Parts: sequence; structure tokens; C-alpha cells
Amino acid sequence: MPNGAQALMQTLADAGIEVCFTNPGTSEMHFVAALDDEPRMRAVLALFEGVATGAADGYARMADKPAASLLHLGCGLGNGLANLHNARKGKVPVVNIVGDHATYHQPLDAQLQSDIETVARNVSPNFVRSSRRTEDLCRDAVDAIAAAVGPPGQVATLILPADVSWGEGGQPASPPTAPDPESADEKAVNAVAEAIRSGGKTALLLGGRALREGALREAARIAAHSGVKIFSEVFPTRLERGAGRPPVERIAYLAELATLQLSAYDHLVLVDAKEPVSFFAYPGKPSELVPDSCKVHTLCDPAQDSKASLERLATALGADQAEPELQQAGRPDRPRGRLSAEKVCKAVGHLLPERAIIVDEANTSGLMLPVMTAGAPAHDLLTLTGGAIGQSLPNAIGAAIACPDRPVLALVGDGSAMYTNQALWTMARENLDITVVVLANAAYSILNVELERVGARDRGGEKARAQLDLTGPKLDFARMAQGMGVHAVRADTAEDFCQAMEYAFGQPGPHLIEAVIPESLNRTKRRVLPWLLRSLPHMPKSMARALKRKLAP
Repeated sequence: MPNGAQALMQTLADAGIEVCFTNPGTSEMHFVAALDDEPRMRAVLALFEGVATGAADGYARMADKPAASLLHLGCGLGNGLANLHNARKGKVPVVNIVGDHATYHQPLDAQLQSDIETVARNVSPNFVRSSRRTEDLCRDAVDAIAAAVGPPGQVATLILPADVSWGEGGQPASPPTAPDPESADEKAVNAVAEAIRSGGKTALLLGGRALREGALREAARIAAHSGVKIFSEVFPTRLERGAGRPPVERIAYLAELATLQLSAYDHLVLVDAKEPVSFFAYPGKPSELVPDSCKVHTLCDPAQDSKASLERLATALGADQAEPELQQAGRPDRPRGRLSAEKVCKAVGHLLPERAIIVDEANTSGLMLPVMTAGAPAHDLLTLTGGAIGQSLPNAIGAAIACPDRPVLALVGDGSAMYTNQALWTMARENLDITVVVLANAAYSILNVELERVGARDRGGEKARAQLDLTGPKLDFARMAQGMGVHAVRADTAEDFCQAMEYAFGQPGPHLIEAVIPESLNRTKRRVLPWLLRSLPHMPKSMARALKRKLAP
């Protein structure tokens, strides 16, 4: 009869979980040993827990099913928490397995003893369970898998004490049956259809799975037929975009610009999305971005089938035969001269391969990415759903393992890259087809912007400015990557950058390009930006919208 770990491994594999991203310790050794008993399970080692959790997130976004992450005790869970937070905000399914001390050892308060359940509830508010008996372990695992899959997807944390893992008498359990999500009910469909027919200007705000191509086409039919606007949430979990797919305008990160986007509408319809709010509170500014004059409606929530809900709405409006607007193919010209953030984005649009997956954590350096890649070949875009930086490199690992036949491009700022740069080692170890572009502007540029926006600039002296600066000592990502087995080069001209991109896209295995660029928003622009944002409500609408397109196209 198998031990608990062996039975758990079979249960996971029977449920379709094929990959486990690991950073194990002593308490997980029997789980590690059981990996050799299950040929269906791929084990991927990460040198930091935040890489393991971020990789599990990226895998599930592209595979549409969960992976497992294996973490060591409460401290390991704490190290992986930021990317589990991003997964939670993106409603991404993850089966998060956290080893624990043996049940009889826990009362002794050993050096690594901690309250794992309290830590886990930050990212697993709906499912945290500690298995107490070997014979119950696999049933607990099935419950965790069912909770992770949802709908909606979520992080489910299963705590695995060492003696439950090594105990004899493990009993594999049958996979859970995933329920089919329901579409919006008739009342919601009719209410939204009536709002669209009322004559007021209406916008659809799409999030979650509503940003997949099938749902987007239904939304685009409605837009073509009824004149509604389509918006995407600011940081989509997975957005299918590019030539031949319906275009969608993302809500801006800056609250003032988002308010401007929404100010023209009488009705806002939520489709697998929440009502937009500002990322942070700012003195004297509202946190809710929808104007009081705009009525908010919900077509479907994250637990419902967004595509089917949009199909029902299209039928109710008579739009089911309408031709959706699709993005025309088109690439920007090849950039030349001294490298800048805009030229990096231009090069990406010029060279992006077919069926690419872009993992975008370029932050301020990626402001021009949406417009430069709009007409590029159809691709998927993964973004920083929870705002906790350090997601891009681990997400790229998971995406590459989920889709080994597709090129993955990870765009990451230099500050963000330092949070999880251990991911480069895993990329090399697994020989993954990933191209990493580090946008090296030697600053936490977004925080410099925020220093201005919260009104703290005038109080920010030398010590304050030093906390947002990365120039001393200067980071050398090319050497760091080479030290972890990744082919890497530096580029400070557009010509060198394009040549490096062509080489990386044409050769297997991971590559890193360190793009040496100035800040997109220099000190003068950062000083002017708050004034411009405050001025938006007092400008003519046409001028304000033109400024928005300039700042965040």
C-alpha cells in the first residue's frame, strides 16, 4: 500500500495536474521521493519560492488548468506569497502544497514552526486545509483541486504534515468533476440590453476569461451593432490580441486618465470584471473611478461563462450576425539610433513572432507597447494582475512549459527583475524557449512618478531620492544571466537590440537582452505630469483625450 505522498502524487496526476514547481525542504522529502513513482508528473525546481509560485501562475494562465507548487513550511510560503497574490487577483487556479512539521512535532515550537494557515489565508481566503491523517490526505487533495479549478479559479492551499506524507495507508482518490459554469440569467441579460437600447452611451468592461478571443468576438459583434465601447481591465490575466482579433482599449493605470476614459459613458457593463478603482489613494482624489453620472450593470460575474453570456446578450440585441471589427495587420518600422523605451516597444512590434506569448512587466518603460504591438501577429498578453512586482520572469517559465511550441517574450524592468532573477537559472536548467528583455533604466521609475503624484516630492531630499535609484552599484544583467547559464547580451542602440532580438527568436533555449535605456519619464516630465493630470477636468474634452493618448496610448 502506498504511503501518503505516493497516493497524493497519483491523485494529482489522475486529476490532470502534470507539473509541480518545487522549492522543497526536509518536511517535503517523502513528496520529493514520490515524484519518481509518477511518470506523468514533471517536477521543476526553483531556487526561490516566488519563482515556483509565479511559474505555477503563468502555467495555469496558458494551460487553463492548475499546476502544483511545493513550498517548505510557513517561511517558504511567505517567500512565495507575492506571486500567489498576483494569482489570486487574476483568479488563476493553483494547487499550493505547503509542507509542515509532523503533527506530533508541531507543539514543540521548533525553530521553523509557524502559523501556516494564517499566512496562507492571505492568498487562499476560500480554501486552506491541513491534512491530519494519511487516509484523509487524498480526499483533502481532491477538495483542494476542485476549489482551485472553481469557477472562478483560485489559489487553494493544502498543508501537508511530514508524518501524514510518510504514513502508510495512502488511498488515491478519484478526480473531482468540474462543473460547467452557467451563463448570465435572463434578468441580467434583459437589463443590460435595455440599458444599451436606452440611447445613452454604453461601454462594456471585460475582464478575466471575457478577454479570450471567443468572448471578445461576441463583444465586438455587440459593439458593431449597437455602438458600444469595449474596455479591458487595466491588468488582464490573459488578453488575446493582435492582427485578426478584436481590438480592445485597456483602462489606464493612472486614475485621472481612467476617469477621463469613463467620463463619456452613461452605462458601464461589467463582464467578468469588477468596478474599477484607483490602485492607491491620493490626497483629495476619489478612489472610485466610475463617475456618479454613470450607472454600473453586471452582465456576468467571474463564476459565470462570459462567452455564453455575451452570446445571449448579442442575441437579445439582434447582434448575433453582426460582423465584428478586427485588428488589421501592421507593424511599426524597424527602429534606429540610440535605444529608448519607445524603440524597444517598436522593435517588439516589428519583430514579434507568430503565436508569441508576451509577459509584460515593463512598467513605465512599456507605455508604448500596446500601440506598437496592436497589429502584430496574434499573440497572448499576460500582465501584472495583482501589482506585486517580480512576476514576469516566473510567469514566463510557466507559460513556456504550458506551451512549449510557442515563443515566450518576458519584458521586465530592472527593479522588478531583481525580485525573482533566480528564474533565469530555472529557464536554463529546463532549456525553455524564452527571450527576456530587461529594460535597464537604473531607477524605480514608477515610484519616482508616485512620489510626485502623492504630493511628497517637495519633502523628498537626498535620502528619499536614493531609495528610488539603482545607479550605485550599477546592475549588470548580462553577466548575472551568463552566470546562471543563460545566453545574454547588452544593447544600447536600436540596431544592436534588433539584431539581438532576431538572434534570440531564431535560436532555441533562453536568452536575455539587457536594453540600456534612459527613463521614459525623466525628472522634468515627472514634475509636469501631476500638473497635467490635475488639469484634465478643466480642459476641452478633445484636448484631454488627445493628452491621454499621448501619455497612455
